[in-house]
Amino acid sequence: MKILRKITLPGKWLIHSYYTLCPYAPDNSGRLLIAGADLKSRMGKIFIIGTNGEVLDEFGEHPVDSGFFHTGFWQTWSPDCRYVYFQNGSMAEPLITRRELATGNELHIPGDAEGAPPDGEPIVSCLMGMLYAAGYGYGVYNPSISPVPFENRDEHGVFEYTFEPQSRKLRLSVNDILQLHPDKDKLLELDKELSVRNGTPAGLTLMAYCVRWNRQAERFVFYFGNHCVVKERGEPRIANLFTCKRDFSDLRLTLDMSSTRGVHWSWHPDGEHLIGYGMPPDNPDPSKGACISVIHRDGSGYRKLCSQFGGGHPTVSPANHRLALTDNGEEVILWDTVEDKCIDLERFPNRNLNRKDAPIVGCERNEFRVCHHPVFDRDGGRFLFNVLDGEYASLYEAEVPEEYQ
Repeated sequence: MKILRKITLPGKWLIHSYYTLCPYAPDNSGRLLIAGADLKSRMGKIFIIGTNGEVLDEFGEHPVDSGFFHTGFWQTWSPDCRYVYFQNGSMAEPLITRRELATGNELHIPGDAEGAPPDGEPIVSCLMGMLYAAGYGYGVYNPSISPVPFENRDEHGVFEYTFEPQSRKLRLSVNDILQLHPDKDKLLELDKELSVRNGTPAGLTLMAYCVRWNRQAERFVFYFGNHCVVKERGEPRIANLFTCKRDFSDLRLTLDMSSTRGVHWSWHPDGEHLIGYGMPPDNPDPSKGACISVIHRDGSGYRKLCSQFGGGHPTVSPANHRLALTDNGEEVILWDTVEDKCIDLERFPNRNLNRKDAPIVGCERNEFRVCHHPVFDRDGGRFLFNVLDGEYASLYEAEVPEEYQ
């Protein structure tokens, strides 16, 4: 794997946002949008990094929480590079900030954002604090940090935000989704049983989460279910992928993974298909687990894309659709999906093994562990990923093999 550069800042734990959000500036200037934290003060900032690794701008200082060590502040470029959007506030009282880079002027809206759409506003997102309240990141069920009580299903779901004029609308509530769900009666029955058993107002910890956009900004996918709810609640896995148009029309259940394995679904660059890890329908050896799979947005044509088995974060090159990029534990992998073979695999540290007291098991999110989250640049010639090869996480940039650019 041809490493072009390592990006570090003195005394800062660095991370890019997510594998579905491109950190490279849309104007092809080579600028990178990343986040960094001071581990002693537990304060973080957003940094714009130049082509030589220099800091061109820094802003948005605020405290870091568990989520920072997974996705930074969800910092995202606007399509014209005029603004940067990012998350601040707290999990219980989140804020979305839009900063105008030329002036430093900032606008804030109460709400959550898992990045901005490729075409800018309006932003569409769910409430990430609900994931952490259910157990993600901390490993405990803590509904007190949820922005909205789980049982108030008419008050949380998929929101739409605009900055001018400032607006926050709940476009799809969890109850809306539940009412049109093909297994509605079964889910409501389970809900009652678990509410009595656990002594909580909400039986099933249902929520909407993980909004992901296609490159054309025409459609998005989101999850519906009980992602990472703690095992002691005894809830059965509910993992549904819904897709719809940007205007919230054509809503449909595209994939139900409740009774099977599967993670990290997002969009193929063609804007028509979803890719992620799923169980292949013709898998002769189920013990191998999930592989990179593909399905059309209408729920048809589910199939194995390639024989790369795992559970990492897969994406397909925008320049050459035969090339897939993913991670698997400490591995960063390039895979030719046509010839169905690995063309490059290298191991990079993703946890600090020097700290024997580091809580690096389970789904805890902290400074002792990072996901590589490899992401292509906008032209498919390079990719960026997170590495934890010491006390501080850093970023590595690598070049795609010439024959796949």
